[in-house]
Amino acid sequence: MRAFQIASFSEKAALADVAEPTPKVGEVLLNIAACGLNFADLLMAKGTYQDTPEPPFTLGMEVCGTVIGHGPGVSQPAIGTRVAVFGGQGGLAEQGVFPAALCRPVPETMDDQTAAGFMVAYGTSHLALSRRAHLQAGETLLVLGAAGGVGLTAVEIGKAMGATVIAVARGADKLAVAKAAGADHLIDSDTDDIKSAVKALGGADVVYDPVGGDPFKAALGACNREARVIVIGFASGDVPQIPANIILVKNITVIGFYWGGYLAFAPQALTDSLADLMEMHAQGKLAPHISHVLPLDQSADAMELMRARKSTGKVVVMP
Repeated sequence: MRAFQIASFSEKAALADVAEPTPKVGEVLLNIAACGLNFADLLMAKGTYQDTPEPPFTLGMEVCGTVIGHGPGVSQPAIGTRVAVFGGQGGLAEQGVFPAALCRPVPETMDDQTAAGFMVAYGTSHLALSRRAHLQAGETLLVLGAAGGVGLTAVEIGKAMGATVIAVARGADKLAVAKAAGADHLIDSDTDDIKSAVKALGGADVVYDPVGGDPFKAALGACNREARVIVIGFASGDVPQIPANIILVKNITVIGFYWGGYLAFAPQALTDSLADLMEMHAQGKLAPHISHVLPLDQSADAMELMRARKSTGKVVVMP
């Protein structure tokens, strides 16, 4: 079968012919219909992601596919069931093996492309805003990188939770996408001073930050007293240092959040969150945005769309 693999960190990922996988104990074999890409895939390709496996390995963290085989001791999900699963790797291929316990049946109301790009982005924002930041209706939520894969879902979920949402993104086109997702106020990070603009809108009670760097510093300066700042990632490439004097004076809480980490210590939190999100989607409360869909042989192009920040929402590859 074909798979988009990292042979070594000194080489670029490339499409390769590899042996079809065999499911082991606790695993299922999927015929992969779609794979959602994440910024973490870019880090993994360089060997800098916190959960990067040793090469060779196949990129692609989350997929939608149909169960076509069981490993020893596995009977569910049944053969023929369409499922979504976060496997951490192995998605950019025609087939893949994944833990059966992590597979979730996909409702008929959700297509393959949506299901493949749904778990990480929506799961991250839902759990971060509800479990970690305790966002309340009537509060002001500031979302950095608001047109990106996770940022856009934070806009949408924050609005659904009753917050006033301030979206920060680069350029009019990306801000238009954030506005369509429910943002109340828009700030162009290319031309506007983020700190001044947010303070003029009354400041932020919760900050959702997948960007880091200077935007983090600006957002911290625009926080209200007892604000919560959720650190999601560092798409800017700059991991900011947190000035303790600022968080002390304003009683600000800085919260770290790694969605995939819950698999190790609280997997039920992910399962419950995803169940809530699936129900919200079935009720028409969520409208996932996919800007690009490409075939497997254009996986390198799909990765470049994210690296060059030319995508909005999700990029999906369909083997």
